[in-house]
Amino acid sequence: MSEAVATIHEFDRIPRVLRLDLSGQPIDWVTWQEAVCLYAREIVVWTIGDPLLRIRGGHSRLDSQISLVDIHSIIACDGRVIPKGNIVPPLTNRALFGRDRNICLYCGKHQQDGELTRDHVMPVSRGGKDIWDNVVAACKRCNHFKGSRLLQECSMELLALPYVPNFAEYLALINSGRILGDQMDFLRKSFSAESRLLN
Repeated sequence: MSEAVATIHEFDRIPRVLRLDLSGQPIDWVTWQEAVCLYAREIVVWTIGDPLLRIRGGHSRLDSQISLVDIHSIIACDGRVIPKGNIVPPLTNRALFGRDRNICLYCGKHQQDGELTRDHVMPVSRGGKDIWDNVVAACKRCNHFKGSRLLQECSMELLALPYVPNFAEYLALINSGRILGDQMDFLRKSFSAESRLLN
């Protein structure tokens, strides 16, 4: 556990804290500073995981004791419970490319984010919508080749079907590479069966 005598740059490297609602449903990622505020407001009801950081406060005017707050990697907060399954996560390229494992779902080549594009399986020009069920990660070459045609019109096939990730999977996708093991284990328990992050 780190002490609060770190430099600003060291604090920048502290992973985000996974915030849950009271029922244990993942809500969002918060910075350690936001987590301190939640602890101070006594909104944190329970925690999971190891403490990430110990924050030292000031001296109490009542007994001169220094206040200490251990910030855990997963915190459950009091407040409104969000019904499970009612949230469709926002569609972003980062989350989409993560869902498809940075693989072009036409040619199967692994690409960096900058080399991928969002392709609409049913082109927007032909009535397709910009929704999770109609988009896949595609390399620029395949996207250009497909253009505004349907798959059967250009003899292309999908390597995997598009799907809507649930909110737990979405949180893992938008914070990939910076998730602690206990946070990923917690989120993974809520992934849908079709999740590509289970493999």
